[in-house]
Amino acid sequence: MGIMMNARSTEQTASAHDRVYRILRTRIMHGEIGPGQAMTLRGIGTEFEVSMTPAREAVRRLVAEGALFLSASGRVSTPELTNDRIEELAALRALLEVELASRALPRAHIALIDRLQTINMNVAEMVTKRDAVGYIRANLEFHRTLYLRAQAPAMLAMAETVWLQLGPTMRALYGRLRRTDPPQGHKLIIAALKAGDEPGLRLAVRSDVTQGLRLLVT
Repeated sequence: MGIMMNARSTEQTASAHDRVYRILRTRIMHGEIGPGQAMTLRGIGTEFEVSMTPAREAVRRLVAEGALFLSASGRVSTPELTNDRIEELAALRALLEVELASRALPRAHIALIDRLQTINMNVAEMVTKRDAVGYIRANLEFHRTLYLRAQAPAMLAMAETVWLQLGPTMRALYGRLRRTDPPQGHKLIIAALKAGDEPGLRLAVRSDVTQGLRLLVT
């Protein structure tokens, strides 16, 4: 009986930690938490109604992915990226996402293109509403929907880790841009997909994923 109870307790802790991890990961990726924002294990535990163990495990995973920063004093916060780090992550986006788009092109059927156009309408709506988090969420949905067609899960996972590390910074970027029009890059991506134009697609994706980030580097 004791062994069964211990096993059940371990399973519940693992389940709780996974839930906290996934929700925090999504918040960070979508820019719901700004750069340099501090949080505590106690605060996380209170919000999610879990003990310190699952809160600590969730934070540990997010630190390993570069989504959170753990100082020597034990302070947990979202990272404040240096210019060099932003440039490095922008270069990674260009490498990974251009390749993913290129691999997706042969499988870019009309239903996919229709879906991307629908998502892009949502992106435009979020811009009109000045909804930063909604914009980042819709923008990433656009890219993820395209890249899933590449059937390259390891590469997509790496791209998502880059998005995760950039989430808080993208929120800061959105505030700086004060954008009133949706990004033109998505229209160029869709046009290249329709035309089956691989060089045009690679150029459009590279420009779309790096252009905004370059503006943050002063």
